[in-house]
Amino acid sequence: MKKSNYLLRLVTLAMFVALGVVISPILRVEGMCPMAHLINITCAVFMGPAYALLCALLIGIIRMMIMGIPPLALTGAVFGATLSGVFYKLSKGKIIAAVLGEIIGTGLIGSIVSYPVMTYLWGKEGLTWFFYVPSFLMGTLIGGSIAFLLLLKLQASGALVKIQSSLRDIDSSKTDKEQTA
Repeated sequence: MKKSNYLLRLVTLAMFVALGVVISPILRVEGMCPMAHLINITCAVFMGPAYALLCALLIGIIRMMIMGIPPLALTGAVFGATLSGVFYKLSKGKIIAAVLGEIIGTGLIGSIVSYPVMTYLWGKEGLTWFFYVPSFLMGTLIGGSIAFLLLLKLQASGALVKIQSSLRDIDSSKTDKEQTA
């Protein structure tokens, strides 16, 4: 990987993290942070599952430290971000697969993992295993819908493939079939 490409990836990751921290309070209630899902999916599609996981992890840590957000900032982000990137990659670039990965990863896995974290580590009482499922699912549906529409517009304009090419060090003049061959 060229040094300039590596620097571009780091700067892009930093911008996603900064944007994620700044816009996360929009529509946020405990257990529901739609804008985080927008960032997770967009980062996963632009940069892949490893960067999406790192981005979600960094945003969660910063939100916990600066904003006093409970560990839901992590449990509600890392699984969805990772699965979003994995599903996108496995589907060979279907945006809906990235959204579905976020919904399954956060809306189901992350919400269920949140129960023991919040009960045993954070000391919250009266929770059940499925307590966070409705709010996590609603948050992923809202954020996922916004990400889906944004990414479809970028795809239709041709900007998505250019962004991905510059971040993945692939010649953007090649067609999709030439890149995967």
